Amino acid sequence: MSDMMRVSSNPHIRSKVTTDKIMLCVVLALLPATIFGVWNFGLHALWQVLLTIAACVAAEAVYELIMKKKLTVLDFSAVVTGLLLGLNMPPAAPLWVGPFGGVFAIVVVKMLFGGLGANFMNPALGARCFLVISFPAIMTNFNCDAYSGATPLAQIKAGETVNIFNMVMGRTGGTIGETSMVAIVAGACFLILLGIIDLKIPASYIVTFVIFYGLFSGHGFDPYYISAQLAGGGLMLGAFFMATDYVTRPVTKIGQIVFGIILGLLTGIFRVFGASGEGVSYAIIIGNLLVPLITRFTAPKAFGEGGERI
Repeated sequence: MSDMMRVSSNPHIRSKVTTDKIMLCVVLALLPATIFGVWNFGLHALWQVLLTIAACVAAEAVYELIMKKKLTVLDFSAVVTGLLLGLNMPPAAPLWVGPFGGVFAIVVVKMLFGGLGANFMNPALGARCFLVISFPAIMTNFNCDAYSGATPLAQIKAGETVNIFNMVMGRTGGTIGETSMVAIVAGACFLILLGIIDLKIPASYIVTFVIFYGLFSGHGFDPYYISAQLAGGGLMLGAFFMATDYVTRPVTKIGQIVFGIILGLLTGIFRVFGASGEGVSYAIIIGNLLVPLITRFTAPKAFGEGGERI
């Protein structure tokens, strides 16, 4: 049959920018945060990341071999999933936890729903939330050789003071890849300059969160508290590298702004009124579930339909 007669899933407009090139760019953009995380937390963190990536790649390959599907591990999407999940792991977690979550991310969240392009939520975040529910003591323990005690966001929640400069640079406790705001933003700028992502979702997310936090946190628009909230936790990593995921974000421009606003509101609600100082992972997952509804109400009308009669 001619390729002109072949029916396939969208998108139907092709580009020279392939999936593997996009994913490779994302891997490169995450390298500053990864390198800093290893430098900050030690070799255990490196093994955590590498083993999680290996588990994701292996899980995808084995699943496709068993189901007799075309191997897709060379598109680097499984590598990105493993890298993001690894960067969201506590640095001193047992080495089996990340790979266990990686298998869940690939098999349950991604492959069982049709593979890349069909998953309904970000696989790395889905796996992280699964691990938090399954192993709460492990996933909320951020004590390691380099740092002990509560994370900066937990300290702020308890009314303690934190060092903003250390938070921006990354000299604090937390997950492997979330601590250095500088490294995360550097990688995000790389993706923005290449045109892989734009600022619609991150900007609307961050601005909405700042406004919500200023109005309802009880601290007003105090630069100290707002800076600490932006530099602490996974907000920056989530806003630039997970909320912008092509598959689980809205496809319309207005929808992406609405999506970012929803994420900012949810993160603000979780951080201000919730028991935990975080909330980014759950905010993005809930936002992912709302994407079909957002896209439906923000999709442009077809040409010639819905216009007023003259």
